[in-house]
Amino acid sequence: MHNQPKYNAGFTLIELMVTISIAAIVLGLAIPSFTDTIASNRLTTSANELVTSLNLARSEAVKRGQQVVVGKTDTNWENGWQVFVDIDRDTPATDADTFNDDGDATLCEATEDCLLRTYSTLPGSYTLRGNTNFTNFIRYEQDGTSNNMGSFVICDNTDGNNNPEANTSRFIIVNRVGRVRMGADTNNNGIPEEEGLPVTDINSCTPPFS
Repeated sequence: MHNQPKYNAGFTLIELMVTISIAAIVLGLAIPSFTDTIASNRLTTSANELVTSLNLARSEAVKRGQQVVVGKTDTNWENGWQVFVDIDRDTPATDADTFNDDGDATLCEATEDCLLRTYSTLPGSYTLRGNTNFTNFIRYEQDGTSNNMGSFVICDNTDGNNNPEANTSRFIIVNRVGRVRMGADTNNNGIPEEEGLPVTDINSCTPPFS
């Protein structure tokens, strides 16, 4: 019997180079899409925080039978906001009564405003602005209605041009009875639309839009 030659199983250098090249191409195509998905999800999370705070204020106003305010805590909404029961009707929400001398929330005594929740600063490239009806605050009455109707827009302004581009903005609408909803994107171009007809994309990260 003749001995059969033995061969080592494995990749040749050419096969390995081809495999690495294909992997690099696939990775190069996948990373931008993955990055866009992460950015879009972060933006949605931030928008949902505002929606959650507005819904909290509305439900607490009805439950407590008191006015509840959502208001910015600094120059702009993106710097943070808070939800508090407005006992003394002293809006905007930067009311000194909301905190005690140590900077902590009050114990919600009968004669004092009661801090319900504080929301922290958004990511550095984000802007969050209300229209002229909600420049500083929005107040909910005991029946769940808001002091006004209006809207907010949140943008990822990484490029600094202050324009809503595809998948870089969210539009939050408060209707006449205080209900909150996200703005639609019926033409699927990644930019939310103003209310009414014809369908018009919002054109600025700072309301009013048109």
